[in-house]
Amino acid sequence: MRILVVGAGAIGGYFGGRMLQAGCDVTFLVRPRRAAELAATGLVIKSPLGDVTLKNPATVQADQLGEKFDVVLLSCKAFDLDDAIKSFAPAVGPQTAVIPLLNGMRHLDALDAKFGPERILGGLCAIAVTLNETREIVHLQPMQSLTFGERDGKQSDRVRAIADTMGKGNFGSKASNEIIHEMWEKWVFLASLAASTCLMRASVGHIVASPGGRDFILGMLDECSAVASAEGHAPGTPFLKRISGMLTAEGSPMTASMFRDIKAGAPVEADHVIGDLTARGEAAKVPVPKLRTAYTHLKAYEKTRDEVAR
Repeated sequence: MRILVVGAGAIGGYFGGRMLQAGCDVTFLVRPRRAAELAATGLVIKSPLGDVTLKNPATVQADQLGEKFDVVLLSCKAFDLDDAIKSFAPAVGPQTAVIPLLNGMRHLDALDAKFGPERILGGLCAIAVTLNETREIVHLQPMQSLTFGERDGKQSDRVRAIADTMGKGNFGSKASNEIIHEMWEKWVFLASLAASTCLMRASVGHIVASPGGRDFILGMLDECSAVASAEGHAPGTPFLKRISGMLTAEGSPMTASMFRDIKAGAPVEADHVIGDLTARGEAAKVPVPKLRTAYTHLKAYEKTRDEVAR
């Protein structure tokens, strides 16, 4: 099975690297700068689960891409999706399966429109990973998982084949019969965390320690859960219990990557993660005042950032 990983950043580099380490046929679609880095130093992963340096990983650049791949693993940010689609489109053939690991749901519409829904699986990952100043992939916590599946819930031959291949990477890969529901649950968690920590410019622990902070976070979770329920994907009780505990843990340093992006002055996925959920809630007549405030806050940040960049 030939796998094309779009990019060799934190997420794509980690999962692609673990599969490459296990002997899988993996190629990274990268820009010239990243190709030069990988040729010089290899793909370096620093992890509590084991470090590895993979010398001379196979890479290809967009203008060189002509072969078809069995699987395309896509882990870009939502604001880079259009460019990513253009870059890997030549690799998608009639039998190719695309596994997007983006948050939310809007990306599925764009991928369906370009390649047809029959080629697009559902997917999500759970991992804390980043690139350090020397462009090494740093795995911050032992947590790691990658879940994928047919969006209609069926167990297909291609999903079983992908599961067999990804299982060699030993990163908690799982084929799911409820991938869309699981994507919704992750979206509920991520949106609750991102909206709260971005609005308050603080970690979960600092918010919870402030007057009204615990009620605020739980209220945000209630709004996000209500939108998911209106869309036919009510979060399960075990999920809500676990997530409520994480979002109200005293002393927790947890923040959303979106909050860290704001602190760094970087682009954010305001429309894809918070804006789309807000719009769906309002369309379903679900009250989402906290989400709406968070979205307005993020759009104001984007405008301020754009002015500074000019």
